[in-house]
Amino acid sequence: MGIEVGGLLGLIWLIILVWAIVKVAKSSAGGVAKLLWILALLFFPLVGLIAWLLLGPKG
Repeated sequence: MGIEVGGLLGLIWLIILVWAIVKVAKSSAGGVAKLLWILALLFFPLVGLIAWLLLGPKG
């Protein structure tokens, strides 16, 4: 049972991460800012997502 729960949580996390990357890509931020946010989300998923939610572009 533990593997199924872990797999489901991993899938949910992947969906949230992809959603955040799409939101960054569609934002009104400049190209360099978008690139830095996407790299932060890819290399530091948890910290990058929290930072983006708190500090990222709102548009």
